[in-house]
Amino acid sequence: MSHLRHLFLWPRCPSPACLLAVVCLALAAASLHAQTPAASTTNQRKTLIYRIATNDSIRIGVFQEPDLDIIGRVDMKGTINLPLLGSVKVVGLSIAEAQATVETAYREGRYLRNPQVTITVEVYAPREVSIQGQIKSPGRYVLPIEQTMTVIELVTKANGFTDTAKGTAVNITRINPDGTKQVFTVDVESLIKGKNKAKASDDAFVLLPGDIVYVPERLI
Repeated sequence: MSHLRHLFLWPRCPSPACLLAVVCLALAAASLHAQTPAASTTNQRKTLIYRIATNDSIRIGVFQEPDLDIIGRVDMKGTINLPLLGSVKVVGLSIAEAQATVETAYREGRYLRNPQVTITVEVYAPREVSIQGQIKSPGRYVLPIEQTMTVIELVTKANGFTDTAKGTAVNITRINPDGTKQVFTVDVESLIKGKNKAKASDDAFVLLPGDIVYVPERLI
């Protein structure tokens, strides 16, 4: 409001046209100031809670129990072998969830009364997705460690669709940790072109390690 207060302290304008021009300038400045912060927050990639993956090498430490500290690799069953406990499943868990799981195991096994566990990832396993079909650069692509990648971002990284691609029905096949399979269909073309029929859920679809993306051919 400071610019409007100064406006009324200025000398009287020689004509109504002058006054109108000053008011327009003041309103334009206020509008620009209001829009600037919002513009700076757009297009920021979302952060992702990391979940432990097969072949991750992780360090597990137990407070004041150095004999229980280990560095191990998550095996193909999604477990890690811990002193006293044996195999504990940690695949698919966040770091906080894995810490709580190990603490519960030591507590319920009556090995420790109040265990305090710290877990860190020493070496991340390769986190990849593949894209095949009617795409200009098919192949495997590495996912960022603690950030999301959407189907649109993968298609862009793979240099876009071919001329015969059916971009309105891109299929994503996902194998869950329990071995079950899911298949999703995303209208990537409408999202890229900004069409009204694009779904918000498609825009928010995040790829996970091991996802297989297939772009079918459009029937002519």
